[in-house]
Amino acid sequence: MLLLFILSATMYLTTSATLATPSFAPGEVVPERFITTDNLNDFFTCTEIPDDIFNLMQGRSFKANCVVPRSELRYIRVLHKNAHGESVVGEMTLHQSIATEVLSILKELYQASYPIERMRLIDYYEADDEQSMRANNSSGFNFRYISHTTKVSVHGHGKAVDINPLYNPYHKVLKDGREVIEPANGAAYLKRDKVFPYKITKEDLCCRLFKKHGFVWGGDWVNSKDYQHFEKP
Repeated sequence: MLLLFILSATMYLTTSATLATPSFAPGEVVPERFITTDNLNDFFTCTEIPDDIFNLMQGRSFKANCVVPRSELRYIRVLHKNAHGESVVGEMTLHQSIATEVLSILKELYQASYPIERMRLIDYYEADDEQSMRANNSSGFNFRYISHTTKVSVHGHGKAVDINPLYNPYHKVLKDGREVIEPANGAAYLKRDKVFPYKITKEDLCCRLFKKHGFVWGGDWVNSKDYQHFEKP
C-alpha cells in the first residue's frame, strides 16, 4: 500500500509539472510545444506595474514630471509572432483605460500570425523614442512631448500604441518647410505603394482591430502621417 501511494503521488506531481506553463522572459522565443489551447491565456496577462518594472521605468519612461500616477498604469505580457513565425514574449506598459483592450487586440493578432518584430519596454532604449523606433520596437507608454511641441504626447498618458514603427514611420512637413521623418532610417518606407514586411495599411488586420476598439490610426491623419500609431481619442 505504501509503495502504491508513493507511485500515485509521483505520477500526480509529474502530471502537475507537465501541465504547468513554463516561465519565459520578454524577448525569448517560446517553443511551440509549450503553447496549447488550454494554456494560451497564461501568456496574455495584465497586472499593476510590478516593483522591478517600475524601478526600470524610473527616470526613463516614468520621469519626475510625469502626469500619470503609477496606479493608473498597467503592465501587459503577450505573445507575438515574428517574421519567421516564431512565438516571442512581448511586454508593454499602458494606461489602465486601454490595457485590456490592447491585450485582446494583440492576442487576436497573435492567433492570426500577424507579424510584429519586437515588443520590449521602451525603457531598455533609455526611453529614447528614436532608438526604439529604429529597432522596430513596438511600444506604448512613454512620458514625453509630441515632436516639435510642448504638448504631452498621447503616449505620455499611456493611451497610444506604436506597432512596427521602423516600417510605418511618422512624417510631417513643418511650417518652415523642414521635413520630419521618425525614425530617420524609415524614410524608404514612406513609399506606401511599395511591398515590404511589417507594413500597416487601412485594410490589414492590425488597423481593422484597433479601429474596431475605437482607436484612431495615424495613417488617416491629413496634416501629418503616423503609420505606426494608434490612439484612443
